[in-house]
Amino acid sequence: MPARSRWIALLVALAVSVLAGCSSGGSAADRNPGDEITEDEARTLAGLLHRNFTAGGADFTITAPYAENTVLTLTGEMDFRQGIGRAQAVTTYGNGQPDDTRTLFFTTADLWYGDVPGLPEAMAAAGRPGTTYLERPISTTQANGTASLVDVLVQLLPNLSQRADDDPRSFLERDYTWQGQRSVDGQLAAAYQTGTGATIVVSAETQMLLQYTTRLPDQTFEVTITLSDPGARTITVPDQAETALASDYPQVAAELGF
Repeated sequence: MPARSRWIALLVALAVSVLAGCSSGGSAADRNPGDEITEDEARTLAGLLHRNFTAGGADFTITAPYAENTVLTLTGEMDFRQGIGRAQAVTTYGNGQPDDTRTLFFTTADLWYGDVPGLPEAMAAAGRPGTTYLERPISTTQANGTASLVDVLVQLLPNLSQRADDDPRSFLERDYTWQGQRSVDGQLAAAYQTGTGATIVVSAETQMLLQYTTRLPDQTFEVTITLSDPGARTITVPDQAETALASDYPQVAAELGF
């Protein structure tokens, strides 16, 4: 299967597999890790993504340790209703190399890069002074055919929200298991595992999604998404005066790694 098709399949699967919640019946002492989810949990998980939509948005952190001693971390906020996010993307290296930091804005279709060393100067030389962001369509493959990790990560977030509940009965047919209790940012939560091996952690108090961990296709590392502070968000993407389309300046984009 081509790389692009595999990533699209992943995103569809994530929208389905992330749906799990906490039980409102029974206690942890009565259960063993690996037990099937209950009917109460099925009702809870059926509304999990819709609760994100109803809340409006959340802060997020995504970590992806994609190479030895190298971690890409996205920290920001997401407007689930409008499908708009912003983040600081930091790549940290374990070999003494300085961190690489970018500012990102994204929608379900487009991605803006800012804080790129040399970008304002290069754009001024190209006749666009004052440009601090380059915009391009989101893609799951780069020009060389390899997967673009940043693009994949920002596409995961909109899939954590939807406009309506799912049918609880459908979750009783899936191979979800209870994996015990844990604490995330000081909140008591229940952990679940999907049939594909992803882990979902849901607040016992609010029944909101706190954490989702999954392994990307054909990769050896896991991506972890942590959500916090649910509530309405208003995010505005960079305006046209400070933005240029990467496709209009291919030489600059190529020189700066776009």
